[in-house]
Amino acid sequence: MRDEVDLVVPVKTLGRAKTRLTSATGGDPVSHAALALALAMDTVSAALATPGVRRVVTITSDPAVASEMAALGVESLPEPAEPGLNEALRHGARTLGSGRIGALQADLPALRSAELQAALEAAGGRRAFVPDRQGTGTTLLLAAPGGALDPRFGVGSAGHHRISGAVALLGPWPSLRCDVDTEEDLRLALTLGLGVHTANALPAWTT
Repeated sequence: MRDEVDLVVPVKTLGRAKTRLTSATGGDPVSHAALALALAMDTVSAALATPGVRRVVTITSDPAVASEMAALGVESLPEPAEPGLNEALRHGARTLGSGRIGALQADLPALRSAELQAALEAAGGRRAFVPDRQGTGTTLLLAAPGGALDPRFGVGSAGHHRISGAVALLGPWPSLRCDVDTEEDLRLALTLGLGVHTANALPAWTT
C-alpha cells in the first residue's frame, strides 16, 4: 500500500500576510490580499494534484481564505489560541491524527505536482525536509510514519530541522524550493511558471 501523507498548510490572515510583497501590487491593500490568497491557492491546488498526498488541510483564521479553500474541497482549521507558526502546525497535526503528516508552506506559486511527488518519494519514510533555494529556510517538512512532525520553522529553520534529526532532501525541485517572500522571489517564480491564480492576480506581470 502506498505511503500517503496528509499535508497541513498554514495561511495567515490576508491583511498581515506577505507584507514584503506590497510593492508587487502597488501598495493597494485589496490587490495585495488577492495576491496573498492566490499564492496559497496555487500551492494547495498543486498539492491536491500530487500522487501520494491523501489530504490537504489549511490552518487559517481568515474567513476569506477558508471560503476559497472550501471551493477547492479543502478543509480549514482555525488557528489555535497560542500564537506562532510552529504551534499552528502542531495543532493541525494533533487534530488530524494522521499516520503520516507533513507541513507545506503556503507561498509556492510555481509548485509542480511532479516535484512534490518526487520529494515525498525521496523521503523514503524518513522524517525529512526540503530547504528553500537559499538553503536556510524550509518549504516542506515530513514526519516519519507514525512519528511527530516537530516543526521548527523560523529564521534558520533548515539548520534547526537538520539538527533535530530530519534528513535534508536536495533534489532538482526548483518550484518546490521557490518560496515567495519578496518581489525578487516572485520574479523568479514567474520564470518557473506561475500557477493560474497568481498569474491572474498579477495581470501586468504576465501579459
